[in-house]
Amino acid sequence: MKEQFKDIELQKNDSKKRFEIEVDGHFAFINFGEKANQIALVHTEAEPELAGTGAASAVVEKTLEWIESNDKTLLPFCPFVFSYIKKHPEWKRIVDKGFVAYDKL
Repeated sequence: MKEQFKDIELQKNDSKKRFEIEVDGHFAFINFGEKANQIALVHTEAEPELAGTGAASAVVEKTLEWIESNDKTLLPFCPFVFSYIKKHPEWKRIVDKGFVAYDKL
């Protein structure tokens, strides 16, 4: 994660069903679904003002840290999150072993 994002706090916005970070009034976020001990990440987006800044990767990393620290398992349906985990295989440790594409990570 780029240094500029390290001190930005991740918010779990339950009303919008998304994890988000705010940078200069703009958001990068991941839509999620939650069931028991699982978190399904379904879509990652950064507002156009944050394009190319690394904000999307930062919100992914912060969200993965949140999932792990809250003893949840991950269902990475979002292609961006799936790709992030392939590039950072250490995060496979939090992916639910029953995830349909687990063996492709």
